[in-house]
Amino acid sequence: MICRYQDYDIESFEAGRSLWHARIRRADNSPLVINGYAFPALEVGFAWDDPEAAIADAKHHIDRFGHRWDAPQEAHQGGHQDAPQQVHAA
Repeated sequence: MICRYQDYDIESFEAGRSLWHARIRRADNSPLVINGYAFPALEVGFAWDDPEAAIADAKHHIDRFGHRWDAPQEAHQGGHQDAPQQVHAA
């Protein structure tokens, strides 16, 4: 299940039987930049019971942290671009 929220695409996926997570990407496919390091996508959340709950959690992360995900041109060279990273709210 994929949905668009603000300028992001959110994809829910089942990481195990009835263990739903979400992956956030920029809709324009540019990387998310956190503390100067570029990431193609972020995997967020807990093991939700259904895909809708995982997407709702991802929307909350976008609302809370999206303003911190800098513009792609601010990324350090050689940033972590190989695999999605998990980010957990503090």
